[in-house]
Amino acid sequence: MAKTKIKTIAILTGGGDCPGLNAVIRAVSKTAIYNYDIDVLGVEDGYLGLIENRLRPLRQLDVSGILTTGGTILGTSNIADPFHFPVKTNGKTILTDVSHKVISNLKKHNVDALICIGGDGTMASAAKLAKLGIPIMGVPKTIDNDLVGTDMTFGFDTAVTTATEAIDKVHTTASSHHRVMIIEVMGRYAGWIALHAGVASGSDIILIPEIPFKISAITDFILERSALGKRFSIITVAEGAKEKGGSLTVQQTIKDSPDPIRLGGIAARLSAVIQQKTSLETRPVVLGHIQRGGTPTPFDRVLATNYGYTAIKLLMENNVKNHLVVMQGGKFGSIPLSRVAGKIKPVPKDHPLVQAAKAVATCFGV
Repeated sequence: MAKTKIKTIAILTGGGDCPGLNAVIRAVSKTAIYNYDIDVLGVEDGYLGLIENRLRPLRQLDVSGILTTGGTILGTSNIADPFHFPVKTNGKTILTDVSHKVISNLKKHNVDALICIGGDGTMASAAKLAKLGIPIMGVPKTIDNDLVGTDMTFGFDTAVTTATEAIDKVHTTASSHHRVMIIEVMGRYAGWIALHAGVASGSDIILIPEIPFKISAITDFILERSALGKRFSIITVAEGAKEKGGSLTVQQTIKDSPDPIRLGGIAARLSAVIQQKTSLETRPVVLGHIQRGGTPTPFDRVLATNYGYTAIKLLMENNVKNHLVVMQGGKFGSIPLSRVAGKIKPVPKDHPLVQAAKAVATCFGV
């Protein structure tokens, strides 16, 4: 085992909550404590806790029994960015660089390395902190599966499972009432959840951001199904899907947030148009944050454990820093944070699952 000067690490969970976060916290902490005799600190509420100096010890008992628990025992924040933090000055709120507070607070606690668990926003901030001299290891978390460099993020499998089970339930009521049902799923600007849940549930139409749709193609497909005696249709739509030549459907804009756009409402928009053009009863269903919650699937528990273990192993034995732990081709390794920051991984239009869905007559609105 290579010698290292690392004696204390801190862990934070940033961005939206996600099934499997606690599994990573557990794996990181137990690996560090049992195998390397490292002190572990937990940062409360993501980067906000680093800015406000809210760090607490994580011991064996603190991380026992949390493998199967959803959410995060540390809390999180998806609006705290150390480089664009809202500070009130003379009655006005100004986005300010407070990264110096992060550095100061880490020094106060003698933190030698920081484990950042999060998605693209969390990694973008992590990459900037790394440039300021903070040794960092990133762990890829997002239900959206849109992080560059890794085949799969933990939380994705659970979200797809939750969405699929919900669509299965909608399927029976659609059949009973002979309706067109439009199920809106999360994913932001990538269609991974919609694609996987749509295929798994046997959705008739799948709409994703990477393949802009035509309303006429959707309504023609539904009417053709109706003419063949198929009295209902299931549409799975990603929140970031949009009409060809159209714009995204924005639910709200969060002022002072590093990522102010909150997508949502595409199912309702489509429902009104489809019902008007086909005269078929149409209903929107928005799954929303239910996709983020609940117990992580066994796959996500295993993936999260592997990610947490690998993060510490690379840090301690290979002296790897300022990298993101990734899984590529079933093997675990890492890539520089600079390759991930500010980027997302969209669904390729020729992805094998897209091709398979088309082969079984699934419509993508084109």
